[in-house]
Amino acid sequence: MEHVKQALEDWRTLSPVVIVASAVVFMSLEHLFPYDRGQRLFRKGWFNDFVLYTLVQSYVLGFVIFGVIGWLDTHASGRLHILSAWPLWAQILFFLVSHDFYIYCFHRMQHRFPLLWRLHEAHHSVENVDWLAGSRSHALEILINQTIEFAPIVLLGAPPEMAPIKATLDAVWGMYIHSNIGVKEGLLQYFINGPEAHRWHHSVEFTGYGFNYSTKLAVWDWIFGTMYLPDKKPPGYGVADVAFPEEVPGAWSGATAVGTSFLPCSPKVAGTLVATEVRNYVAQQLFAFRRRRGHSRPQLSGE
Repeated sequence: MEHVKQALEDWRTLSPVVIVASAVVFMSLEHLFPYDRGQRLFRKGWFNDFVLYTLVQSYVLGFVIFGVIGWLDTHASGRLHILSAWPLWAQILFFLVSHDFYIYCFHRMQHRFPLLWRLHEAHHSVENVDWLAGSRSHALEILINQTIEFAPIVLLGAPPEMAPIKATLDAVWGMYIHSNIGVKEGLLQYFINGPEAHRWHHSVEFTGYGFNYSTKLAVWDWIFGTMYLPDKKPPGYGVADVAFPEEVPGAWSGATAVGTSFLPCSPKVAGTLVATEVRNYVAQQLFAFRRRRGHSRPQLSGE
């Protein structure tokens, strides 16, 4: 058992290594085999999504979420230890499948009910869906989903080291399904979710409240009749019924805005760029609480 414990402890170090390595692989595949040609690596919102959502928001919310879980663990009557005796592979499979089904159900609710859609809207606002797009999610949406995801890992008696394993799976798969990679999964599409189906989920045009709600396991969409996978590409991505706040910094005009924004610049210009992106992040968080209601989606032509 000592070697198993050591392997679990190593995941605290392995997790960021695996996530960074996967990001590099996905970026490379996007360049070599793009689903939508012409998408830039440093597209609009890249700094915001990478620095403020991926790094800053994830870091801060990690403390909050595991603080809540720690409080529950301390004040609960005791851990249930239902899974303590299970082998590691069985625990991973249990949490992967059970949480994936929860996400499918909650995801459908987010598209159905206006209040929940407000928190999910930020995630759909990215107009150039790529490996990084999945990181843009409202802070309250993350608090809800990740607390529900990681609390059972602690309270059902799984080793605490299970958290980085599950977090790594989430991060890598999230990058994969949002990546701009022209991959055809064939028969695998009936079992696991991939970029082709999920890019349709982010389509700017929807039928009803949407489709393709699955995250890792595509079986939920096939079982419940919400899979939509036509033999064509989405007409575009983002949200069409509202003006989602995303100011492009004035210094990012022309070519700079779409591809060369990280060329050396003066401290003053850099400060202006960062300040604008911080304003974007704050505005996007507050946008969920705007007074005007709205939830409509344009219908796909011919449907």
